[in-house]
Amino acid sequence: MRFALLITAAPEQTAARDALRIAEALLAAGHELLRVFFAGAGVAHGNALVTPGRDEPDLCGEWQRLQRAHGLDLVVCVAAALHHGVLDADNAQRWERPAASLADGFVISGLGQLADAQLQADRLLTFPA
Repeated sequence: MRFALLITAAPEQTAARDALRIAEALLAAGHELLRVFFAGAGVAHGNALVTPGRDEPDLCGEWQRLQRAHGLDLVVCVAAALHHGVLDADNAQRWERPAASLADGFVISGLGQLADAQLQADRLLTFPA
């Protein structure tokens, strides 16, 4: 089956950890994971500057690991990203901010990417805040 994920839960929330574990399980079972779309507080998953506590999982790093291993499409919603200070180099320059903060392996794009994933996937799994 072909799946897409929509994650609006912030990295410190239980639903965010559940999303990662389900993604790992889907891939291990041989399913296709078309896209992981991060929106709302979920865009913090793609922030390279977020530093979890020593006793907390590094979900950004875990998503990056999966992206490298499986070529995942990790998309951060542009509107939410700007609101939460998650910027790629282009947006940092456009909005005259001192630095980019988007983690490697993530891309910033619009809701069209979510709509496209919904159309292509057999199932869209959501992980709300």
